[in-house]
Order: sequence, then C-alpha cells, then structure tokens
Amino acid sequence: MFPLKDIQPSYSRPVVTTLLIAANILVFLFEWSLPEYSRHYLSRSALIQMYGLTPDHFRLSSLVTSMFLHGGWMHVLGNMLYLWVFGNRLEDALGHGKFLIFYLLCGVAAALAQVLLNPFSTLPIVGASGAIAGVMGAYLLKFPSARILTLVFIVIFATTFEIPAVILLGYWFIIQLFSGLGSIAQTNLSTGGVAWFAHVGGFLAGMVLVKVMGTRDRQRYYSRRDLY
Repeated sequence: MFPLKDIQPSYSRPVVTTLLIAANILVFLFEWSLPEYSRHYLSRSALIQMYGLTPDHFRLSSLVTSMFLHGGWMHVLGNMLYLWVFGNRLEDALGHGKFLIFYLLCGVAAALAQVLLNPFSTLPIVGASGAIAGVMGAYLLKFPSARILTLVFIVIFATTFEIPAVILLGYWFIIQLFSGLGSIAQTNLSTGGVAWFAHVGGFLAGMVLVKVMGTRDRQRYYSRRDLY
C-alpha cells in the first residue's frame, strides 16, 4: 500500500515540509553524483561512513547528518512521499518552527532506539524514515479518522481507496514492530537491511512529543471535521 494524499486540506503552506524534502533530495543528488568507491576522491561509500550513524563508532553529530542520507532512489523517494502526505497537515497543526524541532527530535530518538537495540553494529544507518515515522505516529494520534487516499495492489491490478489513518498507520506500525522483533532472533543483527527499531522508536517518540509540544487551536476544528 502506498499513501498518495491526505484528503483533508491544510490551511497554511507546508514551508518546512517542502524545505526538508528539498534538502533530502539535494543531498541525495550530491551523494549519487559521487563514485561509489574511490581512493583519490570523495566517494559515496566514504560519505556514508563519515556522516551515517554507525552504532559501533557512535558520533553525536551523526544522529542528525544520517537523517539526510539515503541508500538509493526508492529509499529517498519513498521517504519523501510519506513525509509529504503526513507532514504538511501536521506542520499546519504544530506550526512551522515547532514542526522542524519535532521532526529533528523524532529522528534523533529513532536513531538512538536502533543504536540501543544493536549497539555493536558496524554498518552505518542512513535515512529519514525514523523522523518520518515520528510524523506518522503524531498524525495517528491527532488525526485518527482522517482519510488517506492510498494506492493498493491486488494481484496484478492497482486501485485506490480512502483508508482511515488509524487503519493504515496502525497496520504500518504493527509490521515494523513484528519485523523488528523477528530481527532479534537472527544470530547476526549486523547484516544490513531495514532499521526496524528506528521506525518503531520514531513512531512512539512522535506520539509522545506531539502531546508534550501541543498543537494549535485549529486542531479542534480538524478533529470535528475528521468525524464526517
């Protein structure tokens, strides 16, 4: 399932969401312009090693820099799609400045969750998905009845449905949680792949932070509209 659009409109321009998407795309384009490996010039692998978050070689700055690196086109485009669908309305509810702080804090919390669960991994963690998971967790808490236009594949056919956020995001979280629990059973957690617990940690952090930070008064108006 791929979310395409939040049916309910936002009432302010998603300035921060747009800038975050632009920053991620620009960093990725720079990253992808580099050779994959090089002895004499900066390479893609060297960039990821320097600015990705490697639990076994933990650097505080990497908690932020790793959020703006991605492993491939599908990785960055998928993340930016989710950020656009769920970020613009949450930004409207939080306000621009608070949304930026919220996003970064969720990303940090997500990265720390993955590090705590797999502290000896020598593989760098990259991607905005932990921060975006926080956006999704907050969205679920604040707009559970909102309808999300979603692309669904049925065998070889594709169609769209308007799915309530509580179902779509609840299903997504359960998949992340059980996938993460399943990864614990592996004898070697440093084999790469998806940082499941970054998603889980970011999602839960988003639910907590949005309650702590609070939303604007118009949130009450949204909640009434979501019921219809």
